[in-house]
Amino acid sequence: MSQIRVRFAPSPTGYLHIGGARTALYNWLFARKHNGVFILRIEDTDTDRSTQASIDEILDGLRWLGITWDEGPYFQSHFIAEHQKAAQQLLERGHAYKCFCTKEELEAKRDEALRKKIDYKYDKACRKLSPQEIKEREKQEIPYVVRFKVPESDGSVVFDDLVYGRIEKKYADIEDFVILRSDGKPLYVLSNAVDDYRDRITHVFRGQDGLANTPKQILIYNALGYELPQFAHMSLTLDTKKAKISKRKHGDVVTVKYYKEHGFLPWALCNFLALLGWSNSESRELFTREELIEAFDISGISKSNAIFNYTPGDPKNWTDPKAIAINARHMSMMDVRELAPYVRDELRIAGLWDERYEHELREWFLSTIDLIRTRFHTLKDFATLGRPYFSDDFSYDEVAVQKNLKKDPQLKEYLLQLADRFERLPSFTVEASEHEVRQLSEQLGIKAGILINAVRTAVTGQAAGPGLFELLRAIGKERVVNRLRKAAHIFFQ
Repeated sequence: MSQIRVRFAPSPTGYLHIGGARTALYNWLFARKHNGVFILRIEDTDTDRSTQASIDEILDGLRWLGITWDEGPYFQSHFIAEHQKAAQQLLERGHAYKCFCTKEELEAKRDEALRKKIDYKYDKACRKLSPQEIKEREKQEIPYVVRFKVPESDGSVVFDDLVYGRIEKKYADIEDFVILRSDGKPLYVLSNAVDDYRDRITHVFRGQDGLANTPKQILIYNALGYELPQFAHMSLTLDTKKAKISKRKHGDVVTVKYYKEHGFLPWALCNFLALLGWSNSESRELFTREELIEAFDISGISKSNAIFNYTPGDPKNWTDPKAIAINARHMSMMDVRELAPYVRDELRIAGLWDERYEHELREWFLSTIDLIRTRFHTLKDFATLGRPYFSDDFSYDEVAVQKNLKKDPQLKEYLLQLADRFERLPSFTVEASEHEVRQLSEQLGIKAGILINAVRTAVTGQAAGPGLFELLRAIGKERVVNRLRKAAHIFFQ
C-alpha cells in the first residue's frame, strides 16, 4: 500500500464545532497510527459565507487540541482553475453537458412535481440538445451551467464503505447534477474530488452527511480516470433529542472554543471526542495521546449516531457529564509539571497569578496543585474552589458556615486558642498541626471532627477539600493563623 494520506477539509463558514473536531481527530489518529500524512484543506469556495474569522478559529482550535497537520493549510479557492479544467475535460470526453435552463424554468418544473406529489429530478432537457442548438444558445450568450451526465443504463455506483460496508446507488436515482455554475464557479462535488486526487488522498474520513455526495464523486473520479480513495463515513453527533448539533440550536457549548474558555484540557477533550462514536475491545475510556493512537482502529467506529448528552438551557448540565468526568481524570493523573502551565493561565485570567510561583515558590506551587486537583473537574476550579490557596480574598460558603461554625458559639474561643497554638509552633508541619488540633479537642472534651470541620471552613470558606493538615501546610502558618482569628471575629458577634 502506498503511504496513507488523509485530510480534514472544513468550510470556513462558522466555528469549529465538536463534530468537525471529531472528524479531524479520527483522520489525524489514522494518519499517526499508520505513519501517514495528515493534510489540512480549507474549502473556502463559498465566498459569500467564508470568513477570515472562521478560518482563524478553525486553525486556532486545531492547534489548541494538538491536532497538527503535515501539509497545508491548502485553500480550495487557490485551485479553481484546476476545477474548471476538470469540468472542461468532462465536457470534451462526453461525460458532461451545458445546461441552458433558466432558474424560472427549473422552479416551474419543481413546482409542477410538488403539485403532482412526486419527487423532483432534473428532466435532462438540455442533455438532448444537438451541437447546433448548443451553438445557437452560446451565440445568444444564454447563461449555462455544466451538468454531469449520469449513465442511463440500469447499472449502479457500488463501493465498500469502511464503516457501513457495501453501498449501492442506482444510476436511475441520481439526477444529472451541476458541477459548474453559470458564473464559472465549481461546486463542492467537483472541487472536492479534484482536490482529493491532486492531494493523493488514500482514505476519506468524513461525516455520514457526506454520504449522499459519494456516488456522484465516484462518477467524477471514474470519468476523469482517477484512482478511487477508500471512504469511511462516520456517524453523526446528535443531542439527546436526536437532533444534529448546531450552534443555532445548542449555543456555544458545541464549539471547541467554548471548552478552551471553560477550563478543559485539550487532550481531555480529544479523549472525549474519540469516544463519541468509537469504542475499543477493552471498553477503555481514558487514553494518553500515544495510547489512543495505538488503540485507534476503523473497526471500532460505530454505525449508530453518537449522542452528545447535553440539554440546552440547563445550567446543571452545561455539557456532557462524561466529558467533565474525563477532563477531571486527566487533570488528576497527568504529570503535575505538565498541568502547571494550564493552571498558571487560569490564575492569570482570574488575577491570582504571582510571578514567584515560577521561581522561588515553584515547588510550593507544584505541590499545592497536586494537593487540590483531585477534587476538581475543570481548570476553572483552580481559580474558584482553589482561590483560598492563592489569595486571602475568597468567599465563604453559607451552608458550610452555618453547619461548621455557627452551630456552637464556643467555637469562637476554640478557633482563637488554636490560632495561638499554631502561632507558637516552630515548624508548621502536617504532624505538628494535627497534634495541636487533636490535643486541643481532647482538652476541650469535644470530637476532633468538630474542630477539624470548623478550621476547614474558617481557613478556606468551604466544607470539603483535601486532608485538613495537608491543606494547612499548603496555605502556610501566617495565613492560617490570620484566617482563624478573622473567622472568630466575623462569624461570632
